[in-house]
Amino acid sequence: MERTLTLLKPDAIQRQLIGRIVERFEAKGLKIVAMKFLRVPPEMAADLYEMHRGKEFYPALMRFIAAGPVLAMVLEGVGAVNIVRTLMGSTFGPDAAPGTIRGDFGASRRYNLVHGSDSMDAAQREIPIFFAESELIDYDLSVDSWIYARHGRKTI
Repeated sequence: MERTLTLLKPDAIQRQLIGRIVERFEAKGLKIVAMKFLRVPPEMAADLYEMHRGKEFYPALMRFIAAGPVLAMVLEGVGAVNIVRTLMGSTFGPDAAPGTIRGDFGASRRYNLVHGSDSMDAAQREIPIFFAESELIDYDLSVDSWIYARHGRKTI
């Protein structure tokens, strides 16, 4: 099973889309193993977006992520990183396909509602920025056998 960081950004919170977005992840079969509502302090934002430091949009990105509360989650599932990225859609709403979070709810080329780790390496770097290991909850969902098939010992 993979784990990935997902953030509902200040625009998603202000537009009261929390339930509608979280429902999409759960309906796909992803399990929430951690969740918290917080304001992102500057040092946390700098850690999250370190790869964008020095880029033209970096100051605006830093202001935006700190402009209001975010909902941080760790989602778990087989192929969780790619599933979350697919559900989110292209980076900007006008380019995102209908049926994706950004395609259905986004219209901006600056505000894009959600963040999801773009690789397993990124997820392993990003999750500890928001969550201590003790905040990640291991548990089984009774519906797992209806979400994933098994091939020997492998979950597929």
